[in-house]
Amino acid sequence: MNKRERYTELIASLDSLTKCESNIIANMANATAAIKEKFCFFWAGFYLVDNDLSHLDLEHQQLVLGPFQGTVACTRIGYGRGVCGSAWKQRETIIVPDVEQFQGHIACNTLSRSEIVVPMLKDEVVYGVLDIDHTELNTFDEVDAEYLQQIVKLINN
Repeated sequence: MNKRERYTELIASLDSLTKCESNIIANMANATAAIKEKFCFFWAGFYLVDNDLSHLDLEHQQLVLGPFQGTVACTRIGYGRGVCGSAWKQRETIIVPDVEQFQGHIACNTLSRSEIVVPMLKDEVVYGVLDIDHTELNTFDEVDAEYLQQIVKLINN
């Protein structure tokens, strides 16, 4: 089964799970488990904008760790910091073939070698990101971006 076929199967499964569940945390938890299981990625998880800091300007806000599958992770990431904070600031998916080459990369785990981060938007405002890491270089491409963006849309509903 090629990558597109695996993603198509994964999205069908997540669609049936998420359309019957309105709790976003439950949907994120199932999504991370399903993504990690289907692709054997090193780490898959969500970071959410910390609503307790919403009274601060963006430069002082943070992402806080949400549901994930994998090793222990960084708990907080600042706006514009690392790949997650950059995807939040730029409001676009970022694919990093080699995390060592990404200026400002935050090494939550030194085994991570490549990464993709997809921002989650509601009413044009980023409220979180989907972050996926792998232990091999050049793991992620535009196919991953396309399907992971679809998964984020399922979570948003």
